[in-house]
Amino acid sequence: MGSSMCSVALSASLAEAGATLDWYIEKLQEQGGVCAICYEPCATGGRLSVDHDHGCCPGRKSCGKCLRGLLCRRCDIGLGGFGDDPELLYSAADYLDDHQLRQL
Repeated sequence: MGSSMCSVALSASLAEAGATLDWYIEKLQEQGGVCAICYEPCATGGRLSVDHDHGCCPGRKSCGKCLRGLLCRRCDIGLGGFGDDPELLYSAADYLDDHQLRQL
């Protein structure tokens, strides 16, 4: 009974994100069970988050047509912190590259 209750709760959570349980399972298998950005499993042991294009659907809810992939919490929050702006992310990566301590 426990696993069916978990499945129902997961389905409800996914529905809010605009995803189905079938989509989630397929994407999870496609990604090898890891985050699409850092390639690590969810550090908390929980499920990966459904990521969507916030330009299409601002906020937490999605229409389901703009789903991108599954992300760990750290990467999901990171993308959100940069407003899903690729140029800002490139700039941040350049900044880190330019300011790394050089080993002698």
